[in-house]
Amino acid sequence: MGAGKLLAAVRAGRVAEVADLLDGLSDAERRACLPGLKELRKELREGPWDSEARKAYPALQLAGAACHTGAAAAAAWLGASEWVWQRHVAPRVLLHLLAGREAAWLADVAHRLAALPASRGVSYELMAGLVELAGCPVPVTESYVVGWVGSLNAGRRTDRSLADRLRTEPHVAELTAALFETEDIGGRLDWFPSDSAQSWPRALAELARGEVLERKVLLDGCVARLLRGGRPSDLRLFLKVLDALAPDRDEESERVADWAAMCSDGSSPVAAHAQKVLGGLALAGVLPVRTLAEVSGAVLFRTEKKLVRAQLVLLGKVLRSRAGAGDPPVEDVLLPAVGEAFGHADTEVQERALKLVARHVGAADPATREVLVEAAAQLTPGLRPLAEETLGVELAPEEPYTELLPLMQEPFRLAAAPDAAAEVAEEVGAILASGGDVSAFERTLDGLVRHAFRDREGLAAALAPVVARCWWSGADTYGRVQGAFRESTYGLEVVAASVVEVLHLRTLRHGAEHGHEVRADRSDRALQRCYDARLWEVAYRIRTRPVPFLLATPTWSTGFIEPGELVERLRTYRDTGARAGAADLAQALLRVDRSDARAAADAATSAAALGTREGDRLAAWLAAPPAQGPTATLWPAVGRVLVELREDRELQEELPAPFQRLGLPLVAVDDIRAYWWGDSGAGTTGGHLLAALPGRREAVAARLLGELSSCAVEGSRGVTAYLPLLAEAPGAAGPAVHLSVVYGLAARHAEDRLAGVDALLILAARDELDAGLLGSLTARVWEAGGVRLTRLADALGTAASTGAYGTVFGVLRGLLPTLLASGEPPTALRGLGDLLSVAADCAERTGAHEPVSGLTEVAERRSSSQLVTQARRLRTALGGRTKLP
Repeated sequence: MGAGKLLAAVRAGRVAEVADLLDGLSDAERRACLPGLKELRKELREGPWDSEARKAYPALQLAGAACHTGAAAAAAWLGASEWVWQRHVAPRVLLHLLAGREAAWLADVAHRLAALPASRGVSYELMAGLVELAGCPVPVTESYVVGWVGSLNAGRRTDRSLADRLRTEPHVAELTAALFETEDIGGRLDWFPSDSAQSWPRALAELARGEVLERKVLLDGCVARLLRGGRPSDLRLFLKVLDALAPDRDEESERVADWAAMCSDGSSPVAAHAQKVLGGLALAGVLPVRTLAEVSGAVLFRTEKKLVRAQLVLLGKVLRSRAGAGDPPVEDVLLPAVGEAFGHADTEVQERALKLVARHVGAADPATREVLVEAAAQLTPGLRPLAEETLGVELAPEEPYTELLPLMQEPFRLAAAPDAAAEVAEEVGAILASGGDVSAFERTLDGLVRHAFRDREGLAAALAPVVARCWWSGADTYGRVQGAFRESTYGLEVVAASVVEVLHLRTLRHGAEHGHEVRADRSDRALQRCYDARLWEVAYRIRTRPVPFLLATPTWSTGFIEPGELVERLRTYRDTGARAGAADLAQALLRVDRSDARAAADAATSAAALGTREGDRLAAWLAAPPAQGPTATLWPAVGRVLVELREDRELQEELPAPFQRLGLPLVAVDDIRAYWWGDSGAGTTGGHLLAALPGRREAVAARLLGELSSCAVEGSRGVTAYLPLLAEAPGAAGPAVHLSVVYGLAARHAEDRLAGVDALLILAARDELDAGLLGSLTARVWEAGGVRLTRLADALGTAASTGAYGTVFGVLRGLLPTLLASGEPPTALRGLGDLLSVAADCAERTGAHEPVSGLTEVAERRSSSQLVTQARRLRTALGGRTKLP
């Protein structure tokens, strides 16, 4: 009777009645209620989210916790994941029912709940109440500490300060110490301004002064946490705690090794704090000079200019204040450390270090001079004369400059399609998971077609476990899968879905007949239409008229098909009675290699002898002269420069509708939106679109240029990944290819700029880069508002640092005159000084002497700004007026 009443009250969600009923049940009666409660839990879990029955959750949580007599089972019930998104029972009600348990049982449940992740949402009030009832040690897990902090932050509306409230906390020492071990706690402790009465750093410092908390524990905790590193929010908070504690000189001296480690490996804010502490100790004479030298060697190796310059300033102060002191003298200890900066990537840092050496090297002994002479070999050529004068030696002559460019990968033949259906399924799984390159995609697509022709049922069985986790696998509720595939092929997924018969024949027929019409009617989207048309045709033919293999599978990694090989494929089609798909044949024609006139003529003769319509079409295509490509015109759009193409009549003759659009004029538009990146499923990348028109990369680049430009203008991420493939692709490299590189170099995100750098270097290595054209196009894009000079300086500096100084200087010679002659305000020219620094470095290393228009006027300005300083340095490197020391 008790179990039935309890279950009815739980189902109705009557929490108060459930609590009263449980009070009157024995442990045995409670255990007898568990099967019914578990069934109800399963029923609710499988029901719809908006079910009326969901009101039973608080009562169910209460009843299950009280009816489990084992601590582990009770904790598992209370910490179950389904309670996270449901209404909870009040913790005070749970604590009332559990209060009669043994202390050990309560402690076990409390610690088990505290061990769960904070994402489970276990009530801190419940955990703390169990700890209080049990009288056990407080758990210091992430979940408990986060809950404790949250409860104190929630009490901020009281008149009492946080410090006063912390004083009354029973476990404040243990939980405060745990703060330093809890990940991602910084954001929760940094809600209030530092001067607020609710500020955690201020409260902890106040408790340390009042001896409620041990000061050494807090200091050690802060230092250890900063040494360990972590999220910026955590480091920022514990730096505030350290500032609030304000360690004195003795406390700082005890932790010299820790400050040194932070300077070497800490994040920039942490290293800056440690540098400030060590600087104070050094200037006070507390820090040993050798320790300062060791720390300086690590700091001067860092890339942050602010840290490096601050360290050089500190070294200069110590050298001035303690000149000649010590045994050995301070100069002999510190100047070798200063020499470490001679190898810094920033030439301004090198110059500062060299001038510091020049002021103090007179007091150094010969051994120190030898160390500095050896280090001076790392200086840029522009600083070597000053180094020779400073050190009184003639440095070893530099090796003749040699441009370093990457080695080129030779085109390779594609591997044959997998022999077994299981191998095809494995390849499909890899492409669905990571996309794969063009070679993997094409051989896998061909493998699907081949094995579907031989044994589609066997292929479907092999594919079934691979596609089981795809979004479209399983029941097609309300026809949503069919509707989704009418909007996109999702790359290889449409073919896999066709093999396992998830897609209806009417969906496949619609796709084959109209799938290429889904996307808006814009000339820059023609490549994607062709890609879609081919995949829809393959998916449909697999279920209706399968073919033994695809005609358009490339022979080479470049996307080309050997003409003789295509003839043999057509011969097999003739002999087996297979009918070529219109899209497959069109793609094969676009991929056939006509660069070798003799091979093309021989293949044309063989194709004509086949006596088939497809053979005659191939013969006519091979007999035509190789395409020269349409004429390109630059078109200035809003914030960018694009390329327009005139019509290409060859691509409009006897090709299916979507492929004919490739020959229509390309008209630039102002409405630039994503149209293929990331919205076509597994396998779709710029490489596939390049392989659709091998040898015509200008046409491909022009069509992708609008979306690519968004990486620089709007800050889109990930759209430059195809640029190295564009640089490696065959065909002429004209304005569209060079503009593509410009936008890659000017991309907002560093990883996207690296793709632009790779493309620049690959084009240079293939002797296909027109550096002057790239520079002038960059200037035009900057004038249109599509380039930020700081990003460009970073990318070109990276390219130069690989050893391509001559290439980069050629680009800058085409760009700098426009920038130097500009009347734009300094804000618009921010980064020009960095570009001039890169140019000066390139000129010094290559020995270039070609003048740069407009440089003299900037160099003669009366200013010490970075812009003017680097302009003078570049003028000196190019053979202009001698640079003043």
